[in-house]
Amino acid sequence: MTDLHYTSLPSWPNAYPASGATATLKSFNEDFNVTELPLQLPSGAGEHIWLDIEKNGANTAFVAQQLAEAAGVQDKDVGYAGLKDRYAITRQWFSIYLPKGDTPDLTQLQHPEFKVLSQSRHVKKLRPGDLQGNRFRIVLREVTGDRAAIEANLQSVASQGVPNYFGAQRFGHDGGNVEQGRMMLAREIRVRNPKKKGLYLSAVRSFVFNEVLAARIQQGLWGRTLPGDVMDEAGLPTGPLWGRGRVSTTDDAQALENGIAGRHAALCDGMEHAGLDQERRPLVARPLEMSWDWPQADQLVLSFTLPPGNYATSVLNEILHTREPERHSEGEGQGANDGEGTTAE
Repeated sequence: MTDLHYTSLPSWPNAYPASGATATLKSFNEDFNVTELPLQLPSGAGEHIWLDIEKNGANTAFVAQQLAEAAGVQDKDVGYAGLKDRYAITRQWFSIYLPKGDTPDLTQLQHPEFKVLSQSRHVKKLRPGDLQGNRFRIVLREVTGDRAAIEANLQSVASQGVPNYFGAQRFGHDGGNVEQGRMMLAREIRVRNPKKKGLYLSAVRSFVFNEVLAARIQQGLWGRTLPGDVMDEAGLPTGPLWGRGRVSTTDDAQALENGIAGRHAALCDGMEHAGLDQERRPLVARPLEMSWDWPQADQLVLSFTLPPGNYATSVLNEILHTREPERHSEGEGQGANDGEGTTAE
């Protein structure tokens, strides 16, 4: 078998018929609001300072760096539960390890792109995944197309959920992180930076999961279970996050997953040798408390909550096609768009 190369992402299928409608996403930062739902609130005592922060036009890593500098600590002493999008207004918690000395009042920190709403001490550091989920409020402008078709898809999404694809931002520009990951696993390149290595492994693993989900949709299996499926706590079928060990599915579900693994054998073998273990992820993402409104004929406002690891783009993609304004980052000092506000991570 010829080794596959991954120089672009495939067009993975939707669950519902395309509405044919289009809209502009993130015309303004305030069109994309994300509020993190914490697992717990700070207790008022402990070695860590927890900060409730609202940011506007800044990515999460940049804010973390600014907090480390203001508190006089290393970057590794700052924690957060998940990345949030840059071109948005987002609210999330950060933690700073400051066990000794005076407690600085970081609510007085002045920055044009974020503000500290409150601070309090707590006993533990915030780590990735330490959240219940994220609440989204999204304004879509310049909506064109069949409103009845949009409404039909909105109803389907609200009642049945959406394919739990990893969003395009997980894979880098033009999906380049998958190809970088393939070359790394094939030892065609050496990646010494731990963060980049983790990024490439995550992209490869996410790609294989999306391929399994896409195969099920292509085979008419959306909304259905297969013999041998492994279900989650909500009773929904799951797909593989590839790694060492046999897949836990049996029968037809196992045959489908092994078929995709065979098609991408170099990636799957590489992930096993990299030390990743088999895990599972729900194939369905169900937005909670979903509502929508049409304040103007060409404007749609959506609100919903997603669990950790789910992408708001997966919800939008099942309703209509979105486009974003072109942006230029020269001189902004922020780096690339996190793209993770569209994720509920």
